[in-house]
Amino acid sequence: MLQQTPVARVLPVWREWMERWPKPGDLAAEPSGEAVRAWGRLGYPRRALRLHAAASVIATTYGGELPDSEAGLLALPGVGGYTAAAVAAFAFGRRASVVDTNIRRVHARLVRGEALPAPALTAAERRLAESLLPDDDETSVRWNAGVMELGAIVCTARSPKCSVCPVADECAWRAAGEPPPSYVPKGQAWHGTDRQVRGAVMAVLREASRPVPRAALEAPPTAVTDAGVTAPGLARLHALAPAPEQLERCVAGLLADGLAVELPAGLALPH
Repeated sequence: MLQQTPVARVLPVWREWMERWPKPGDLAAEPSGEAVRAWGRLGYPRRALRLHAAASVIATTYGGELPDSEAGLLALPGVGGYTAAAVAAFAFGRRASVVDTNIRRVHARLVRGEALPAPALTAAERRLAESLLPDDDETSVRWNAGVMELGAIVCTARSPKCSVCPVADECAWRAAGEPPPSYVPKGQAWHGTDRQVRGAVMAVLREASRPVPRAALEAPPTAVTDAGVTAPGLARLHALAPAPEQLERCVAGLLADGLAVELPAGLALPH
């Protein structure tokens, strides 16, 4: 939930999930569509499907207990290198090289003398992070947490607080005269994109009590449609005024990703 999503947005959803599904088996017993519905508006809803799939594997293969090693975690659906390392380190106290955006930025400035890390994680960055990681488990966990926090609070992307940085005197970027980045980071476009339309369609499906006919996605919304979709969900979708081909492309993508299923009566969340 925390990947690419601020803590403030995640906390209320996480609390709801933990109250409803305190154990992996509790989540696995539900249809995957319920995980997508409960995901709400966190974004990237495929993560909800991966969490449900992981819960199923944990319940059936690992006796309901989360694996405590990087290798075991990597075997779970939807778990990549960063997530496996972060969980191994912070949940189980294992020595694992955690490399997130904040850590990459600290390494780039402190060691490499660069204003920002490369746009995508490189093998060289991975090797650098591993070489800097302390050997014993306890210290390595504290190191990961400390460097991550340094990047989040002090060595920030736009306004680094070098005057209060505890390692400012050792910073290669400062020693080099604080050269500017070699590229300008670009935020992801949102308005009018397929991502926005997909999110609006998903909101309609989450709100619906019955399958939603495709025609309901295209027709002007009424107060309450025959599909059991309340006006707000359809109103948000229609306010975007997606072209028919864009709407069709987004629906096809949701079906291909397993986030929706097509039934004789219309579209619905997976079940």
